[in-house]
Amino acid sequence: MIEDAIKNAREYPTKAQLLRSLPKKVMYQTFNLVLDYLQKSNKILIDRRDGRIVWIFGNEKLDRAVARGLRVR
Repeated sequence: MIEDAIKNAREYPTKAQLLRSLPKKVMYQTFNLVLDYLQKSNKILIDRRDGRIVWIFGNEKLDRAVARGLRVR
């Protein structure tokens, strides 16, 4: 449920925005536990600057951007 909400979001949500978009039955402690798991398993990235959550696991756009990116030595 949380994974799908992150994957299908139109823009990168913050933690608060993501929690508000989920059904009320999701408890805050469980929500934090799931986010910690997803971050440790390298499926999401949480931006340090503004707290936005980005799905990075199996993301085709991200793979293309990395492939076309500039390599710095």
